[in-house]
Amino acid sequence: MAKEDYYKILGVDKNASESEIKKAYRKMALKYHPDKNPDDKAAEDKFKKAAEAYEVLSDPDKKARYDQFGHSAFEGAGGFGGGGMNMDDIFSQFGDIFGGAFGGGFSGFGGGRQRVVKGSNLRIKVKLTLEEIAKGVEKKVKVKRKKQAPGTTYKSCPTCHGSGQVTRVTNTILGRMQTSTTCNVCGGAGQTINKKPSEADSQGMIASEETVSIKIPAGVVDGMQLKVTGKGNDAPGNGISGDLLVVIAEEHHPTLQREGDNLHYDLYVSFPEAVLGTSKEIDTVTGKVRIKIEAGVQSGKILRLRGKGIPSINGYGKGDLLVHINVWTPKTLNKEQKAFFETMQEDEHFEPKPESSDKSFFEKVKDMFS
Repeated sequence: MAKEDYYKILGVDKNASESEIKKAYRKMALKYHPDKNPDDKAAEDKFKKAAEAYEVLSDPDKKARYDQFGHSAFEGAGGFGGGGMNMDDIFSQFGDIFGGAFGGGFSGFGGGRQRVVKGSNLRIKVKLTLEEIAKGVEKKVKVKRKKQAPGTTYKSCPTCHGSGQVTRVTNTILGRMQTSTTCNVCGGAGQTINKKPSEADSQGMIASEETVSIKIPAGVVDGMQLKVTGKGNDAPGNGISGDLLVVIAEEHHPTLQREGDNLHYDLYVSFPEAVLGTSKEIDTVTGKVRIKIEAGVQSGKILRLRGKGIPSINGYGKGDLLVHINVWTPKTLNKEQKAFFETMQEDEHFEPKPESSDKSFFEKVKDMFS
């Protein structure tokens, strides 16, 4: 089933400002908050969808990728992008955004939910060849991440008594005011370390290396950032793990140059080959292919091999491979060769005679993008 458009979920258009997006999310979060709609599965689903949409549209980088590629920009292993959010994830990420409007981090409706701590994210760069980008690939990478040390136990925080919140009452000219803030001792987790092994750090964590499998969809672009949910650093206590952010780095190809979903290839032919015609073997992202060069081919001609480019990440087919013909003119000639061309200078067959079908360079460039 196709995912619902994030803009439609929040009820805003693509030109909505950051404040408009935030206002729309605030309205939906208040309306469908689980504490206001107990045991209402439909309201909970709408609450989750709104949080997922806001996570993407509130981030300029994610919003730009979503506007360009749609939901495909976040597909992959473990739930790239905004997908796969659970309630703890939502409360953790957005609990501090709206502050008092939710009574101290999404708990003002009486649910009494403590703030869930999320582990820090990790970032890695994955290099891909054009061939891997064209087909999609599964990469196994070694990641050094912090995990809760075996034998670590926790106890209820003595300052907030496990609530994660510290409530203060102050007297003002308007009367008694009650405010709730995140506990500075446990960081809102509601727990502190009871005991830990000697090799663990102050939070009860140890660093360990783990092999993570990443499924990268075909058509990704250089600089695109994907997310593997839950493969970052663990969080203390009953917190949720951070995420692994995967930055795509496209490796240089020796003969092919990428432009969007299209590929370009510079093919050089000798003067005799251009005159007589020939066939040449060239590189593509799926292997080598042989193409025919017609007799009398002109330098600058572009041959289009349809569907031999990069698949669209949105699933809209494939780009093309554009082969640019370059006729190589010899720089040095022997005596006999020079004499031959001297006799041909006045020959009508060697006089430039552009045909109406021989378009100019600028017309060819225009056709490439039409």
